[in-house]
Amino acid sequence: MSDTASAPRIAPLNPPYAPEIEAQLRKWMPPGSAIEPLALFRTLALHDDLFGRMRPLGAGILGHGRIPPRDREIVILRTCARAAAEYEWGIHAALQAPEVGLTPDQIEATALGKPDDPAWSFSDAVLIRLVDEIHDTATVSDALWLDLHAAYPDDQILELITTTGWYRLLGTVINTARIELERWARRFPA
Repeated sequence: MSDTASAPRIAPLNPPYAPEIEAQLRKWMPPGSAIEPLALFRTLALHDDLFGRMRPLGAGILGHGRIPPRDREIVILRTCARAAAEYEWGIHAALQAPEVGLTPDQIEATALGKPDDPAWSFSDAVLIRLVDEIHDTATVSDALWLDLHAAYPDDQILELITTTGWYRLLGTVINTARIELERWARRFPA
């Protein structure tokens, strides 16, 4: 788990922003959002070139994916939980997870539960197993592959794997930079 009591190792940008950074921050936030640009985005903006190159993949995963949004959020929440990225888990638990129909028990189970948690259907458990296996081994067992392939075509499996890797990357940045938690976001369940 990240050391949330410590000051950030890399301080995020604060307003006023340079016009080009302001424009990029607006692109990273949902249209019409009343929320201040996230600390993660303001930290990534310190490297404006990298920041600009990261956005297309992140936006593609969230807004233009081929997997159902509910499945995507299960994968994101579980990946963030396994990476101890409370910052990102808390944002998705507060905003996106309820929007796609995840129940409070299911949101909590992404952080504390196992694949056989009663909160999960068989197909949900396949997603939890996917994240857990990738986290633990950086691959997928043949048994899990068969279960995945029964539920998803190859293009969606590739997207699920990529989503897991993307959020693992973000978790690594968040934890290493010690990005401070957003005040309004959820915290990991006890």
